[in-house]
Amino acid sequence: MRIEENYSLEKYNTFHIPVKTRWFMEYSNEEELERILRDEYFQECLSLHIGSGSNLLFINDFNGIILHSTIKGIDVLEETEDSVLLHVGAAEKWDEVVAYAVSQGWGGIENLSLIPGEAGAAAIQNIGAYGVEAKDVIETVEAYNQLTFEKRIFTNEECKYGYRSSFFKNEHNDPYIVTYINIRLNKKPQFLVNYGNLKEELAGSEPTLQRVRDAVIAVRRRKLPDPEELGNAGSFFMNPVIPIKRFEKLKVQYPEIPSWPAGEGMIKIPAGWLIEQCGFKGKSHGPVGVYEKQALVLVNLGGARGDEIALVAESIRTAVNDRFGIELMPEVKYVG
Repeated sequence: MRIEENYSLEKYNTFHIPVKTRWFMEYSNEEELERILRDEYFQECLSLHIGSGSNLLFINDFNGIILHSTIKGIDVLEETEDSVLLHVGAAEKWDEVVAYAVSQGWGGIENLSLIPGEAGAAAIQNIGAYGVEAKDVIETVEAYNQLTFEKRIFTNEECKYGYRSSFFKNEHNDPYIVTYINIRLNKKPQFLVNYGNLKEELAGSEPTLQRVRDAVIAVRRRKLPDPEELGNAGSFFMNPVIPIKRFEKLKVQYPEIPSWPAGEGMIKIPAGWLIEQCGFKGKSHGPVGVYEKQALVLVNLGGARGDEIALVAESIRTAVNDRFGIELMPEVKYVG
């Protein structure tokens, strides 16, 4: 266990905002986590569990306890002729899990290559890309209740997965800390490669796990900035989902508006397109920029504060709502 006071979180958020936390606690196994949760001082303090901070926007210093896991490991729990069940520590870098699966010839998460963050956060956020979501492979999630200190194993159904949502993100539920995820991968991969840019990248080649992974990485690197070079949290907003009838009215006014089916009677519209139509793409607002290659990404051009990024995000939300009557919801979590 590691405990630090007045600790910088600059390397624990991909916007690289130099905020501090009153206390930083890092645990390496479930026993240490349980000890922290049962501590009376911890129970009295404001606390937040984080992964690599790739989905966080710190507005101010955090006057409480930041918890961080170093629980790692990728182990085979079960293997059949057709599939393999992996036991993955929550602190494993998600892309390293994908790389390992591909190297072993196990399919199911290759479309989720190069998504930043850790495995535990992948299960909480229900990350997704190119027609695949984490929920498609998650069999169970192991987590600790922060109020009762009890460990619970959630089935996929109990995780209540939806678009970028889960049981764990619902503020009305007890807070849980994920320690392990168990994912089932296919030994006989079925490729899903008909998604826009990915289909173009693979044109003329027979898909393999490695080719699909390489193609996803190539597309993402062209569209998204490296957080190590330009602070960002990837897609800042979720793609809005609206009723078909409402979409049809928009289509009359904006015939070129792109869309995808999003379940019965619903249509998903790319938030990046809406933002671009409002003139934000490639523009800078002091130390905050809207990425020139993808309007969905806000970037720290150097020295930006969290509140400055939040103000730009709010101006984007207002402009999109005024023009299209669509409310964009942040995918990034504000802290402070």
